[in-house]
Amino acid sequence: MNALAEAVGSFALTRWVSRKSRGDFERWQAAALRRFLDRDLPRAPFYRHAPARLTDLPIADKALLMARFEDFNVHGITAAEAWAALARDGRVDSLTVGASTGTSGNRGLFVISEAEKYRWLGAILAKAAPDLLWRGMRVAVILPQNTGLYEGARRSRLIKLAFFDLTLGPEGWRETLETFDPTVVIAPPKMLRHFAAEGFRLAPKRIFSAAETLDPVDRPVIEAFFRLRLEQIYMATEGLLAVTCRQGSLHLAEDSVFFEFEPAGEGLVTPLVTAFRRKTQIMARYRMNDLLRLSGQPCKCGSPLRRVEEVVGRMDDVFRFLSKSGPILVTPDVLRNAVLKADRRIDDFRLVQTAPDAIELRLPPSLAYDAAAAALQAVRSLLEGRGTTATVTLVRAPLPLETSRKLRRVECRLERVP
Repeated sequence: MNALAEAVGSFALTRWVSRKSRGDFERWQAAALRRFLDRDLPRAPFYRHAPARLTDLPIADKALLMARFEDFNVHGITAAEAWAALARDGRVDSLTVGASTGTSGNRGLFVISEAEKYRWLGAILAKAAPDLLWRGMRVAVILPQNTGLYEGARRSRLIKLAFFDLTLGPEGWRETLETFDPTVVIAPPKMLRHFAAEGFRLAPKRIFSAAETLDPVDRPVIEAFFRLRLEQIYMATEGLLAVTCRQGSLHLAEDSVFFEFEPAGEGLVTPLVTAFRRKTQIMARYRMNDLLRLSGQPCKCGSPLRRVEEVVGRMDDVFRFLSKSGPILVTPDVLRNAVLKADRRIDDFRLVQTAPDAIELRLPPSLAYDAAAAALQAVRSLLEGRGTTATVTLVRAPLPLETSRKLRRVECRLERVP
């Protein structure tokens, strides 16, 4: 396998597809999806036969994937073997094993080949920084765990990549990061905001939010500090899902993933993803837990790929209440907006559903009393308007940087009903 050829080929294909019209792109995508269904999908024991149509396949989710992991990858690697490999060097022969960070306490595994690793590298470079590639790049990746995905970048003469372990805390690697002087920074928004608050000596040419939901409250702080537009890389165990274009729009990675959407209320959708360029671990009609708000408008950049207006959060963090008229659901964006719009001085908070009828609103002690009172009343009014009598309690406490878990400003801690 020629790694460079895989990366270059993927880079070229990604750029070529981005110049198609929507109609031409959909025809190309349909042909690529058909090849995947006929040739690659039946190699996984779970499927065995090519379907006449994608919709003939059952919907999969993380619970099913983890319960029958060996049936979804073509090498028959079991979940136990994958976890054991992850505890060592993340390798099973020539394959790379990785895992999600487990936002909801339930980690997901993935396994990819060397070819897929370099294919991913070529695609993300084509989408995120094609203009910087030929000048040489110093990329700082700041995430909770390193995965073999990034090893391909380390072998490129055009890219110097350094990984910084978020779980070790920035005090452990601040000096090393500043000395590295990255031209591209990829990090969760809470960490980019921490860089701003602590005045890190960094002057990148491009900054990307990744691994966590980007709340609107963080964007202006980060952009003012770096004097750059904050871009996004939306990626999960399921693969690369969307990247920001140079016009600032977040485009779905429809050149490698076929998306179906299930309505989730409030104008939001949850995706079913079919990764038609992956051949080692089959992801077909896989139900994700994320809530997206799609845009119906084309982008000025001319890309045929659909736009995401906002990655709102997770279905796990929808607040759920019972009432005489039935269940009541309130999505994270509605709850977040109620707090932030109550007073301009609010720039951080936590809103946690701790019981079916109990919610905590956590605000820092430094916030003025009248601003905190306004936020409390806004949440109470929102919930009363939705028909629930849940109690909202105000807690005044510091909101420290947490490096051991993802930041979820709106969080539901109720047991998930199957």
